[in-house]
Order: sequence, then structure tokens, then C-alpha cells
Amino acid sequence: MPFLKPTILRFDSIDSTNLEAMRQAKLGAPEGLCIVAREQTLGRGRLNRTWQSPRDAGLYFSIVLRPKLEKNAWPLLTLMSALAVHDALTKTCGLRTDIKWPNDLCFDERKLCGILAETVETAMGLAAIVGIGINLTADALPETVSDMATSVESVTGLPTERGRLLEVLVKAIGERYDLLQSAQGREHTIREWCANSSYAMGRRVHVAMGIDTFEGTTRGLEGDGALRVETQDGRIKIVRAGDVTSVRRSG
Repeated sequence: MPFLKPTILRFDSIDSTNLEAMRQAKLGAPEGLCIVAREQTLGRGRLNRTWQSPRDAGLYFSIVLRPKLEKNAWPLLTLMSALAVHDALTKTCGLRTDIKWPNDLCFDERKLCGILAETVETAMGLAAIVGIGINLTADALPETVSDMATSVESVTGLPTERGRLLEVLVKAIGERYDLLQSAQGREHTIREWCANSSYAMGRRVHVAMGIDTFEGTTRGLEGDGALRVETQDGRIKIVRAGDVTSVRRSG
């Protein structure tokens, strides 16, 4: 019996699908409620960054989850969601993306999708809101970020059937979410994430955690999804929050 029974609320325009999902969760929305909008006027990314959300240029989606997991395992929801997006893009577009820690999917080192997981207190207990923004057309991208971001259509040269992608994505989230909450689900999710990410092992990265910055080489994930980074002096630093960027080797 699957944990998730998704229902979808569609909006023509909205401030933010995550904000609406939070409002619905506070009103008692059941697990699996999905918010989808053609455009967002206040789209958000991690660390309160804006997410460009022009009308019909992307898939703007949020889902209400009420996980039966210990709170320290909730960061794995972001990894689980990234795997679901990876599954959906592979199945619908034949597009194999790279998963960048902690919350992006990329193609050729350029961002294609961002994931924002947040928590909200409700009368039914703490809920998780997972927001997913996928750039579908070049219209989603200001020219100023063309070297850092891309879209499904730019990569494949073909238009994306938004309805089909949404259908497959919701199914993939349900499957990955069920798996995460199974007996060996956490370990399996981490293994799958590492298998589909070039950032998991041996990637030279720059890490910024507030005023603390350093460089090192990635050495896999902790059990809660935190990134392990080996510094030049051989110490392992555990990164649970911050910006991680790839360091290109000179020459």
C-alpha cells in the first residue's frame, strides 16, 4: 500500500507554490497535496534567492509531505526528490542529469532544476514542503545566467509536454518516498544519489558556510545526507548547509 495518495491543485498564477503548500498544510491538507502553477510572482530558491518563474516557461510544483521519519533524517527528502526529478526527466525526455549537492540538477555543469525543502508547524504536526522548479524553455532564463543555467528544451531541442512530465514526476516522488520510508530506505536512497551524482566522490569543490569557506574533495555522504569533504590536510569536514561549487582544474 503506497504512503502517498497525491491530489493536485492548479493555479494560473500564484506568489509561490511552496507558500501555498504551507498555507494548505496549516489548514490540514493531507499528505500528497500538490500545488502546480503556470507562473510564480515570488518564486524562491534556497537561501531566499529568487527563482525566475515566467508563465509556462517551467514546471513550478510543491508537495505536502508528513514523513514517518526521525527529524534528523528529513534532509534526505531533498535527495529523494532530486532522484525523482532525475527519474522523471530520464523517462519523459531521455535526459540524464547530474545531481549537485544539496538541491540542484544540472546538465553540462549548468543548473536545470532547483529543489527547496521547508518545514511548517501544523495542527497535525510538523509537515515538510518540497518545492521543485524545472526550467523547461529558454524563456525561464535571463540572459545574465545563460552560462550558469539551462532548460530542458535548450538541451534536447524539443518542446516538453508539461502534463506528461508532471504525471511521471508525481509517480516518481511517490515511489521514491515509499522507498525512503522502508526498512533499508535511507541507505538505498544515499546509494542511489551517489550513483547519479558526480559530486558524491572525488569532486574538487569550494564550500561556503557563512563566513567559513574552504576547498576540498568530496568523499560521499553521511547517513543524514550531509556531504563529506576532505580538506588538503586530510581532515573530513561535514557540510550540512552551505554553497558547494565545483572547482575547475587549471590546464
